[in-house]
Amino acid sequence: MPSVNFTVKWPNGQQENFYSPSTIVYEYFKKGQQWQGHEFLTQAETALQAASERVRARYGFACSSAMDTFNRIQDKAHHLALQPTDYIEITDIYNID
Repeated sequence: MPSVNFTVKWPNGQQENFYSPSTIVYEYFKKGQQWQGHEFLTQAETALQAASERVRARYGFACSSAMDTFNRIQDKAHHLALQPTDYIEITDIYNID
């Protein structure tokens, strides 16, 4: 199953790469797309749950790395004290397999 990396630009300008085990995240993330703080968290959770379910449908078990990715995103948002008015951007998204 092809997997995807996507790069997030946080409100402080820092960029960080994240992993998805499925290309289904292309339905949720586009290069250059921006969201306000908590909208991004909701979108990321939905996208990564969908990726985990895609793995479950193919292999019979959910993908813990998808939820690990979401946990990393949540931790970073908490560390940055993400505000509803802060913007997050997807600066890149690409297949890695």
